[in-house]
Amino acid sequence: MSYWLMKTEPDEYSWDDMVKKGAKGDAWTGVRNFIARNHMKAQKKGDLVFIYHTGKEKQIVGVAEVVKEHYKDPTDKAGSFYATDLSARYPLKTPVTLAAIKADARFKNMALVKYSRLSVQPVTATEWAQICKLGGVKG
Repeated sequence: MSYWLMKTEPDEYSWDDMVKKGAKGDAWTGVRNFIARNHMKAQKKGDLVFIYHTGKEKQIVGVAEVVKEHYKDPTDKAGSFYATDLSARYPLKTPVTLAAIKADARFKNMALVKYSRLSVQPVTATEWAQICKLGGVKG
């Protein structure tokens, strides 16, 4: 299993919106960065994903699961980008802020810190476990 972090603007698509979609999940579309696209292509069914709210919040708010592997993004007319389907699994009991992550030396090499604009990024197993602990959930 691999771990990921995917960013969303909560005013456009929030954790609550994902929860409302239920167990069947929802398409994660609109990614238009080639590195992020390649990360989506690498995602496998069953991989776990941190959902990160951007904008004013800047925090990890929940854990989702990849329920359908990559396919052509229906919102991309050129056909160069992919979508995956994600299903909400559980919220973090305590959201983990970007400020808390940056203040913790254990995360100095985390993609979220090093590549702050990347919307889809890998998370190591160690980072996953540490953030889950900070968020009050089991990794």
